[in-house]
Amino acid sequence: MCASADKADAVEELSHVLQLQVAQGVRRRPLGTLLLDDGVITTRQLEEALAEAEQSGERLGEVLVRTGVLTRRMLAIALADQAGLEFVELGSVEADPAVAGLISERLARRAQVLPLRLADDSTVVVAVADPTDVLASDDLRLSLGLQLELVVAERDELSIMIERTYSHTTGPRLEILELEPGAEADVEDLEDASTSAPAIQLVHSILSSAIEDGASDIHFEPQAEEAVVRARIDGVMRKIAVVPRSLQAAVTSRLKVMGELDIAEKRVPQDGRVTVRYRGAPLDMRIAIMPTTYGEQVVLRVLQRRAGSFGLEDLGMSAENSATFERAIKQPYGAVIACGPTGSGKTTTLYAALGVLNQPDRVLMTIEDPVEYQMPDVAQIEVNVRAGLSFARGLRTILRSDPDVLLVGEIRDDETAHIAIQAAMTGHLVLTTLHTHNAASSIERLKDMGVEPSLLASTVNCIVAQRLARRLCLECREEYEPGYEELSQFGLEPDGRSLFRSRGCPHCAGTGYRGRVALYEVMPVHGQIRRLINSSTDEIFAAAVDEGMTTLRHDGLRLVYEGISTLDEIRRVTGDRII
Repeated sequence: MCASADKADAVEELSHVLQLQVAQGVRRRPLGTLLLDDGVITTRQLEEALAEAEQSGERLGEVLVRTGVLTRRMLAIALADQAGLEFVELGSVEADPAVAGLISERLARRAQVLPLRLADDSTVVVAVADPTDVLASDDLRLSLGLQLELVVAERDELSIMIERTYSHTTGPRLEILELEPGAEADVEDLEDASTSAPAIQLVHSILSSAIEDGASDIHFEPQAEEAVVRARIDGVMRKIAVVPRSLQAAVTSRLKVMGELDIAEKRVPQDGRVTVRYRGAPLDMRIAIMPTTYGEQVVLRVLQRRAGSFGLEDLGMSAENSATFERAIKQPYGAVIACGPTGSGKTTTLYAALGVLNQPDRVLMTIEDPVEYQMPDVAQIEVNVRAGLSFARGLRTILRSDPDVLLVGEIRDDETAHIAIQAAMTGHLVLTTLHTHNAASSIERLKDMGVEPSLLASTVNCIVAQRLARRLCLECREEYEPGYEELSQFGLEPDGRSLFRSRGCPHCAGTGYRGRVALYEVMPVHGQIRRLINSSTDEIFAAAVDEGMTTLRHDGLRLVYEGISTLDEIRRVTGDRII
């Protein structure tokens, strides 16, 4: 009884002190009171934490986190509530590299602050871990020379975001390897703008950030008041930066100079190319300029040159698909075709096949646009249309050079299709790619190009259709039991198995996904398929399924059940077709 009375007296005394502070003009409710009133902690937990904080000199919030009473997220929400500020999940937002670059990395790390974006011309939105740190806010305000709009973030998430942001803005820069501006005398102002320090720094910062995140395409899209920069990362477009209106012309001119384009011409589309080096590795960028209502849109396609070799086991095929594909590429002659949309990993699949076939007793040659992988002991030729070296012309020359295995980067036209199929007939193994939706439709596409069905029946060994789906982020994926409605869209019944779904965290920029994985549809051309070469795509597809072919959708379900991807993601990349 006595102990209980003492505790009651202590709480009453604490409450009296807090009320006195409020009466004296303290604007913020003390953290302990706020947590107690909200039912987040108990009176006993508060008393013990206050006693430990007094003894150790730590702040109350840190004691509560260290002792496991609160999580970092709970503390951040409480601090935001205490200060009357917004709490933000950093996993769901992106820091604009141009705005983050307004302060030094040293200040960001020391004060645990990160500028996220401009609210207007005079105000910057800044994420902070501790809104009560007045000295940090003053340092930030002096450094920026702007008004601050503070938002509160979880300390651990903020540290990860700071690391991620400044590894882009202060890490290895792009080094332009091929750059011959060739600007004309009457465009001196644009040329000066394109070589100004802010324009160069902003362009290189944005490109470095996008490449670091694994972007395959980078879009500079002019709007009425600003230019939005978006990147295709893991196959999905994501906003990564905003270019102020005052820098739009300079940024566009800088990109044109990089691609050796005419910076004075703004009325017609232009195409260029530049080779850069990032983190010591060369990569190519194709630059496309398109005039739009609000100015010129610039789209860069990033083509990374990868060195080394890898095997079929690195593709992630199922054991059955891998065995079927390996049998096809080990035939002495014939054609193996990889099909799918742009950026679906077709070239990677064929280079894995080259890795298997690259033996001292074989001559391997490739013709590509561009060469994406460097492989030892393989003669690789890059298409150069300006110099008169097309796929068809290069292919004819290669066939006179005694190859055993030939990789044709892409069948784009009737002439290339005829030469490739004829090469497969005359004792060569031809690996090539085609843009079609699935394996069965590749037959119809080649027939449309004028290739005789009888030639296809006798030369095509195997057709592989593929897509790239996003991998679940292992840091934040969560297990759940899918409902009947969700499963029924895939023709499945509930069977008690748990799946995983995306949640979002700073490690994956709030998307719930990191990296990609391939799903495959491998169709060997033999037996009933050969006899149906003259039939429709649907008939060929049905016959292939009857013979045991795993469709793209069903291979995707394999990845779902293995916890690698999600039902939503497989639906996104394969469409609504159930089969």
